[in-house]
Amino acid sequence: MGAGRSGSTILGVTLGNCEDVFYAGELDKWLPRAGEPKLEGRRRAQFWQSVRERVADPESLFGGQAHRYLERSSALFRIGGRSVRRRIREPYRRAMGELYAAIATTAGATHVVDSSHYPLRARELQSVSDIDLYILLLVRDPQEVIASFARSDVLEPSFKAATTRAYLLLTYLLSAWVFLRHPPEQRIVLSHESFLEDPEGVLRSVLDHLGSSAPIPDLESLSTGIPLQGNRLIREDVVSLKRRQTPIDRPRSWKRLLDLPATVLLARLRPRAEPRTKGLG
Repeated sequence: MGAGRSGSTILGVTLGNCEDVFYAGELDKWLPRAGEPKLEGRRRAQFWQSVRERVADPESLFGGQAHRYLERSSALFRIGGRSVRRRIREPYRRAMGELYAAIATTAGATHVVDSSHYPLRARELQSVSDIDLYILLLVRDPQEVIASFARSDVLEPSFKAATTRAYLLLTYLLSAWVFLRHPPEQRIVLSHESFLEDPEGVLRSVLDHLGSSAPIPDLESLSTGIPLQGNRLIREDVVSLKRRQTPIDRPRSWKRLLDLPATVLLARLRPRAEPRTKGLG
């Protein structure tokens, strides 16, 4: 849960290389894409076809309606959304419970990692009794997110700084609300910067919080697996986690003050995945 461009794909891939963990990718796209993965490949297609066959009658939900009216933060501002949400909420929650069970069964995994960002989606999943939900709130320096959204050399759309700041504030406010409603033993905050500086330590902290004794995987050779959807990283079969030796030095600016509300809010949330001794694992 959290903002886009915060490193959820590389984190998901890394977790997916841990024992008994399956990285499913951005499962918010499962209904809009009618269960079809974005990338081609026989193994990927067979896996997701098997998942779809295990979910009973989801066709009535296929399309973007649930995404627009239940999951996206902008759903709060959609005129007439209340009646739509009332009509589709129970079928949606039932389908999501079956979806996660189907993925776990098909993958033979005990944990399924969903890298969807949307806090309102997480809010819906909190009410699905068939899911033992753990929430990982992934945060990143707002300046880094703004810089990423401003890039024009990637396939993803770009946005101006003012638009991204408004998006960040809304996303983090909703994320904090959903996060604080969740049991402390099943929620954790993770800083993208900390993960890149000490991936072994932060990953160990997350796994311990999950009650998993899985060993730390080889970070130099991470299989991207067969997620439903993710950023361009999943087009590669194997990737290496690039550590950050020193923080990016961005010029100080008065604009930092605009990011202060979100920064202060996130800094107060607990528990957190804290870095440990490098190389631990």
